Amino acid sequence: MLPQNSIRSFFLDGPAGRLEALLNAGAEGATHAAVVCHPHPLYGGTLHNKVVFHTMKALNRFGFPVLRFNFRGTGLSQGEHDNGYGEIDDVRASLEWLDREFHLPIIFAGFSFGAAVGLSAACSDSRVQAAIGVGIPVVPADERTYDFDFLQDCAKPKLFVSGARDQFGPQEKLQEVVAQAAGPKKLVVIDGADHFFEGRLRELREAIESWVGEVTAI
Repeated sequence: MLPQNSIRSFFLDGPAGRLEALLNAGAEGATHAAVVCHPHPLYGGTLHNKVVFHTMKALNRFGFPVLRFNFRGTGLSQGEHDNGYGEIDDVRASLEWLDREFHLPIIFAGFSFGAAVGLSAACSDSRVQAAIGVGIPVVPADERTYDFDFLQDCAKPKLFVSGARDQFGPQEKLQEVVAQAAGPKKLVVIDGADHFFEGRLRELREAIESWVGEVTAI
């Protein structure tokens, strides 16, 4: 295991070719591993996104090794963007890599597009103990409408974090999605925050850290 606070840059094998990845090392004796997925690549989303970075920091604070990767066709990742369909398989590849590398329960986190495509893979994977959806795009920026019906059968602990002024997550529609999701679940709405949590990244980290502390202590 890498010394904590070190970062490993590498490529993992994905279904459409190699995926560019970064691993923030965890502490010796880590209880969980985690992955964080980035927002829409056609709108500038990469593994270096600020919300993704701060989500990673919140999880890494617990000593968890945290994986970030670029979806197919993004950065140095091979393949072509697949409108969120093939990207689900990219998430599955990241879960496979984490399991082989650490053999630990996994916490999934995704922001925007990363949440929309990643939660589907995470909810159906028994190795994922808990899942975090940040800025879920219930009103997407592109022509595709994301289907969150699978959350009705997702009985693992789930945290949803959204900005009160999220233009892609209007509160009424977001409340409907969360209400239909199986428990256990928690929704945190951050006052004054937009979709990218501009000026509210500290509150985002605090919400994640508080919830992760609760669910991993069970």
